[in-house]
Amino acid sequence: MGRFIQIVEVGPRDGLQNEKTVLEPAVRADLVRRLEDAGAKRIEAVSFVHPKYVPQMAGAEDVMAALPPQAGRSRIGLVLNGKGYDRALTTGVDEVNVSVAATDGFGLKNQGLAVKDQLVMLGDIVARRHNAEANQGAPSLSAVISCVWGCPFDGEVSAGQVADMVGAIAEMGIREIGLADTIGAGDPWAVTKKVEAARAAAPGAVLRLHFHDTRNTGLANAHAAVEAGVDVLDASVGGIGGCPFAPGATGNIATEDLVYMLERGGFQTGYDLDALIETARWIGQAIGRPAPSALSRAGGFPRS
Repeated sequence: MGRFIQIVEVGPRDGLQNEKTVLEPAVRADLVRRLEDAGAKRIEAVSFVHPKYVPQMAGAEDVMAALPPQAGRSRIGLVLNGKGYDRALTTGVDEVNVSVAATDGFGLKNQGLAVKDQLVMLGDIVARRHNAEANQGAPSLSAVISCVWGCPFDGEVSAGQVADMVGAIAEMGIREIGLADTIGAGDPWAVTKKVEAARAAAPGAVLRLHFHDTRNTGLANAHAAVEAGVDVLDASVGGIGGCPFAPGATGNIATEDLVYMLERGGFQTGYDLDALIETARWIGQAIGRPAPSALSRAGGFPRS
């Protein structure tokens, strides 16, 4: 054992975007700092979406302005289209993560684009990044496919649909590709199947998996991903989160619950579990409800 699993913290973005309480940019920047103090090396700090649709993510530029660059830390900005990418380039984000959907139904609802048009949009961003990189540098670029294990509008999603998208994205030269269970519909066996399909479509890609715990399968799915050889997982402190455009979607798997499971199993994560639990309880107070994670209630074991 001792294998390192990288956990990308998504609480400041995916965690907060579906909460009723809208936190000011200064509080969201404080959350990022607390998470980094707890060991987060990569963190999805902001989302460059229109505040009319996701008011919880308003002021992304202010959040980033409060987070000066720090060695060994990578702050990620999520974008849904070229306008979001333009905004991201004006800030100090280290990475840009472009979200596309596996289905027309979710793509049209979330971004106003069918699958084929989302891939055109992503290709345009890739081309622009190559031009910027040649001239003055640009943030690194990744892509995440939502609704890989099920769509709230189109229903089941086949392994073939996922493989086609992964292959198309890999052909653009994007090295890290996320597979997201946006509505928490997956099961461990389906995780194995779709990881295998994605690997066959893009053998050289780094797969990053993103699970929601809507139906209480999140940690089981994370276990299946690790057993399938995946080394990068997303998680949200406290288990907060959800998607405003996915009816019934609830929080991500909790960072502290995932860290506990992995480290009890002999894996390394680089996180301070006690600091994560403290941060989960703090963010619960900030949003006005207890964080739903198990570890924020029960604490770790053995107790320090």
